[in-house]
Amino acid sequence: MTVTDAPTVAPSLSTAMREGSMAEHEAAEHSPYMSELLEGRLNEQGYIDYLLRLRAVYATMERVIRAHSDDRLVAAVHDPALERLAAIEADLDHWAPGVARELDSPATAAYQQRLEDAEWGGALVAHHYTRYLGDLSGGQAIGRILDRAFGLDGAGVAFYDFAEIPKPKPYKDAYRARLDALGLDEADTARLVEEVKVAFRMNQALFNELAGNLDSYRR
Repeated sequence: MTVTDAPTVAPSLSTAMREGSMAEHEAAEHSPYMSELLEGRLNEQGYIDYLLRLRAVYATMERVIRAHSDDRLVAAVHDPALERLAAIEADLDHWAPGVARELDSPATAAYQQRLEDAEWGGALVAHHYTRYLGDLSGGQAIGRILDRAFGLDGAGVAFYDFAEIPKPKPYKDAYRARLDALGLDEADTARLVEEVKVAFRMNQALFNELAGNLDSYRR
């Protein structure tokens, strides 16, 4: 008797995004700069320089996302409750009051240009997913590490405080469900996964740039 192989079931979009970008995600997460940050070994300037890069990236991403919020794909994930720019500005007021917020960062400029050049809504979804779900996941641990390492008592870590999302897990589950309901075909799923990989590589480029100053950043 011939045994017929069971048909292969394609993974959901959110699963494809997570599994397809795992190598890039881990590479960014274990970069030298991020490793030092997670160990609580960076000084104030080491974190300020990171915040300045985040400020530029989020200013661009949030403006572009709002401009495309009527796109079917973008609309599925767009949520003003996620926006971080105001929180980053507040954190910079704490860490570096009065310091100019423009910076010379080729990695940041390249990241911003990638966002500006996105013409397909799925590409913006990829960047939205990479940044915000990361902020609601590992970002929460970074906030706690900073709070403990610098004795902040909650000051200067507004970036990690999602006041309108008190329970990240249910929110992330609902976010992934909205992704899965988009009904993308195999080609568009692959295209979106590729952009998630790009997003992680661009974040790693930021970390690599910062790693060039690690000697001066260590506490």
